[in-house]
Amino acid sequence: MNNLRKILLLTSVILLNSSASFAQEIEMADGLRSNGKIYVVVVVAAIVSSIILTYMISIDRKISKLEKRVNEQNKN
Repeated sequence: MNNLRKILLLTSVILLNSSASFAQEIEMADGLRSNGKIYVVVVVAAIVSSIILTYMISIDRKISKLEKRVNEQNKN
């Protein structure tokens, strides 16, 4: 569970950092915003971030199960 907290903390820092960079004035963003395509970029970024987060959580759970299994085998 401790690994999960580290993963969530790291992911939230990355997301906050990337959202801060979106707030800066960028000429390309003005063009995307005027065409309404900026929403597509934000949605795709959110989807990719959520997929990565889900994958990381599933890997953490699998590793935790393996660690428990190894600890149980070592006790016997």
